[in-house]
Amino acid sequence: MLALFPSALLAQDAHIGSVRTEFKLLGPNNTIEVERFDDPKVQGISCYLSYSQIGGITGAVGLAEEASEASVACRQTGEIVFDPAEVEEQEVIFTQRRSALFKNMRVVRMHDTETQTFVYLTYSTKLVDGSPKNAITAVHYGELGGGQ
Repeated sequence: MLALFPSALLAQDAHIGSVRTEFKLLGPNNTIEVERFDDPKVQGISCYLSYSQIGGITGAVGLAEEASEASVACRQTGEIVFDPAEVEEQEVIFTQRRSALFKNMRVVRMHDTETQTFVYLTYSTKLVDGSPKNAITAVHYGELGGGQ
């Protein structure tokens, strides 16, 4: 039963706020949610994620298939510190269930060592096919820290 709830996160998250996009007479309203999560292996980087949340009866019981659109913006929020041996070239750092069956939204961190930049990509997956809709952001760490 817990698998039906949408907030299955890999990293610790914080709900920042939401706005109503459509009133529903029965069940919760349709909203756009904004959450923050901190990169689990790179101290000093926080990511802000926005996504739609379907309300109504199907949304309330976790049976709605959520939209594939999402936006991500990651920023330096403190001193950037990480162990290069622990940070993979590419890894999933956030995941959230977007339907009762087989659809997830993910954020992947990619490490561009040549330019000393972390790139964060959000997209959705399905059992058979994912969505080409995506969003990207990047944080340059340069000489500020990070295993140098």
